[in-house]
Amino acid sequence: MSPKPGTPKKNLMLFSGRAYPELAEEVAKYLNVSVTPQSAYDFASGEIFVRFEESVRGSDAFVLQSHTAPINQWVMEQLIMVDALKRASAKRITVIMPFYPYARQDKKHRGREPISARLIADLFKTAGADRIMTMDLHTAQIQGFFDGPVDHLLAQNLLAEHVATTYADEPVTVVSPDAGRVRLAEKWADQLGGKPIAFIHKTRDPFKPNQAVANRIVGEVKGRLCVVIDDMIDTGGTIVKAVDALLEAGASGVVIAATHGVLSSPATERLAGCGAREVVFTNTLPIPDEKRFENMTVLSIAPLLARAIQAVFEDDSVTSLFGGNA
Repeated sequence: MSPKPGTPKKNLMLFSGRAYPELAEEVAKYLNVSVTPQSAYDFASGEIFVRFEESVRGSDAFVLQSHTAPINQWVMEQLIMVDALKRASAKRITVIMPFYPYARQDKKHRGREPISARLIADLFKTAGADRIMTMDLHTAQIQGFFDGPVDHLLAQNLLAEHVATTYADEPVTVVSPDAGRVRLAEKWADQLGGKPIAFIHKTRDPFKPNQAVANRIVGEVKGRLCVVIDDMIDTGGTIVKAVDALLEAGASGVVIAATHGVLSSPATERLAGCGAREVVFTNTLPIPDEKRFENMTVLSIAPLLARAIQAVFEDDSVTSLFGGNA
C-alpha cells in the first residue's frame, strides 16, 4: 500500500556523543548513513553545550554514547543531546548506551543507599527519550526501570563464536566467576555444544567495593580449558583471583570473555600478568592503546547495533532478530 500524498518519509538520523565517536562512525557505515554533524564543547565552568547542524524535525533519532570515564560527563552530554532533539521536534528518540551507567547500583544493599540505575532511567525519560537500547545489563531487572521499550542486546553470540572457532580442538569448561552467573554459563555451554560448566564460590564484603575472595571451585576443571565469562571487568581483581584458582586446580589454560572492558586502574596490569591465555572484550567501551596488551582481543559490536537500529527504524521485532534473546 503506497503512502498517502504528502506523507513525510521516515528519516533515520544517527547522533554521537564525544566519548567514543569511532564506534558511531563504524555503526554509520553499516547503516549506510552519516553521523549527524553537531557542535559540542565544554564551557570554562564545565557546563556542556550541544547544537545539531541539521534539522531533526520529524526524524527517528538514535543517540549513541559510550559511558566510559569520566562517566558523569558523558551521561550529562547524552541527556543534553536528548533534550535538544526533543525541543527540535524529533519524532522518536532512541538512546543507545551499550554500557548502562550505574548498572551495579540496581538495588539497596543497606539502608540510606540510592538505586542509581533507576535514577539514570528516570533522567533519560524526563529528558525526552522514547526508547533505550543497551547491551548485557548487569542485572536483567534494570529493563523495568525505564518507562518505555528497552532493547536488551546480548554479546554472547559474538563472544561464544570467537571462543568456539579459536579453541575448537580443546576440551572446554565454561566457568561462572560466581553463583549469580551460573545461568549465563549454562547458556554459553549450550551454545558451545553442551560443554560442562563450573562456578567459583566467592564472598564479598559490602563495605569494600571491587573486592571479593574466591573460596572454592564447584565443577570439573582439571586438564580442561576454562572459559571464564562475565558481563564486565572493572579493576580486574575478582577475575584474576578466579584465574589463579583455576590454574591451581589443574586447568590446562584459562580464557576470559567479558562484554564490557571498564578497565579501571590497575586492571590492565593485572590482566596482562594473570596467566590467562586470552582476554576477550567487545568494544561497548573504548579501550585505548595504552590499556591493551598482547593477548587481548576486542570484538566489534557495530554490526549488532546496526542491525538493531535498522529493526527499530523499520518497526520490526528486535527480539526475533536476535533469536528471542534481545
